[in-house]
Amino acid sequence: MRKAVIIGAGMTPVGEHWKLGLRDLAVEALLNAMDDAGIDKVDSLYVGNMVSGPFVEQENLGALIADWAGLGNIPAVKIEAACASGGAAVQEGVKAVLSGLEDVVAVVGVEKMTDAWPSDATRYLAYAADAEWELFHGASFVALNALIMRYYMKAYGYTEEDLALFAVNAHANGAKNPYAMFKRPIKVETVLKSPYVADPLKLFDASPVCDGAASVIITTPEKAKELGVPKEKWVEVAGMGRAIDTITLASREDLLVLKAAKVAAERAYKMAGVEAKDIDFFEVHDAFTVMAALSLEALGVAEKGEGAKLAKEGQIAIDADYPIQTMGGLKARGHPVGATGVYQTVEAVLQLRGEAPSQVPDAEIGLTQNIGGTGSNITVNVFRRV
Repeated sequence: MRKAVIIGAGMTPVGEHWKLGLRDLAVEALLNAMDDAGIDKVDSLYVGNMVSGPFVEQENLGALIADWAGLGNIPAVKIEAACASGGAAVQEGVKAVLSGLEDVVAVVGVEKMTDAWPSDATRYLAYAADAEWELFHGASFVALNALIMRYYMKAYGYTEEDLALFAVNAHANGAKNPYAMFKRPIKVETVLKSPYVADPLKLFDASPVCDGAASVIITTPEKAKELGVPKEKWVEVAGMGRAIDTITLASREDLLVLKAAKVAAERAYKMAGVEAKDIDFFEVHDAFTVMAALSLEALGVAEKGEGAKLAKEGQIAIDADYPIQTMGGLKARGHPVGATGVYQTVEAVLQLRGEAPSQVPDAEIGLTQNIGGTGSNITVNVFRRV
């Protein structure tokens, strides 16, 4: 079986890009990745994006971005899996290389969100939930996550202060990331004093609405050698897993178990030949602080109900046993939804190359986990230093 390696990575700063359109952001990240790999053409393009239609009234992103980047008559498509679109696009690119149909693949994740009114943005993001059974009855996407957070706190005896530690950790790492939207450390008090957006979720428990794009170039070790890419730039895509769960919370077996993440992680670990204990850092999907806790449990890092305990014990810091959000995560780096999974991939590549602004000591294996909806569509990817 062929192997897949990432040989190029690029991104744009995350923020409110009033003077740049979706295509501008996507092409900037894509060309940065191609320049990093030292190449001027690719065989195909996969675009991770969630809601370009409502946000910027543009679909057919594969053709739009490939054309704008001058890539010629290559195949190019958009991949949509709610907020997990970026992680899914990376997996589709890897599968194209592993299949032997394509040798050099570009993946770009992009989202342009800030041009919409806040009320409209809230509505568009809720498309990741069940329109008939949840949204029709008045539940926003934030409200659904607030229900999960309230239940988690009640079931295991955690407080809002305990979960705030995830945001504090993310901002501590994001402060050193030049591409992050928020580059300032915060304290627990900052989170607790922020206004409620859906009790018990506060403003600083949630990731921001923002714009951004990230890109990676994927090929085989043989092709990377042929292209003259130095081996120290290669990062192997060692394992992948993807799974779904019920889209409605009411249909879940257990509201406090991210079953799709657990299944996806098992598949990724098996493909990579590793276990949770072998992973040196975890880029988990902390769109809301409670999701970071649930993700650590689903990935096998903590027992059920003990994800938040790792934060209380200081075990998620950059130099601790289970570093997470090493460049700020969704909370501090930002969460341009369809691009997030690709940002996570770029950050894993930088960590494994030893080029990250907040470097995990001697990192050899990293994991990214990208959540769509309230846990209904989840990707897990494992990366290994070559």
